[in-house]
Amino acid sequence: GEVFVTEDGAETDLDLGHYERFIRTKMSRRNNFTTGRIYSDVLRKERRGDYLGATVQVIPHITNAIKERVLEGGEGHDVVLVEIGGTVGDIESLPFLEAIRQLAVDIGREHALFMHLTLVPYLAAAGEVKTKPTQHS
Repeated sequence: GEVFVTEDGAETDLDLGHYERFIRTKMSRRNNFTTGRIYSDVLRKERRGDYLGATVQVIPHITNAIKERVLEGGEGHDVVLVEIGGTVGDIESLPFLEAIRQLAVDIGREHALFMHLTLVPYLAAAGEVKTKPTQHS
């Protein structure tokens, strides 16, 4: 897909460019992280011995790494917008969904808002909208 290149040279999802224009704030590589980068960072810490020989697991190691990235990206800001890409329900997005759930508990639910955006297609031939994909997401 198309990419957006930040001022510091990071190649990111095109959505980051839309956010940059919408909120009039320059984005950098710290405003974007991927599953691969999270897992790579956790494995690097494990090899360095940061986990003291403990078995590396999705919870808490991966989810903690995700939360750390979100908190670091939000330093000095009043509002942090976090987009979790992919499809809700796919196994790949589960660590991210769990991490933001935990983050809401950590910072207090009164400081967190979750918004789920989904396409509800209208089928002109049938004259109806199809909500089943949204119900399962």
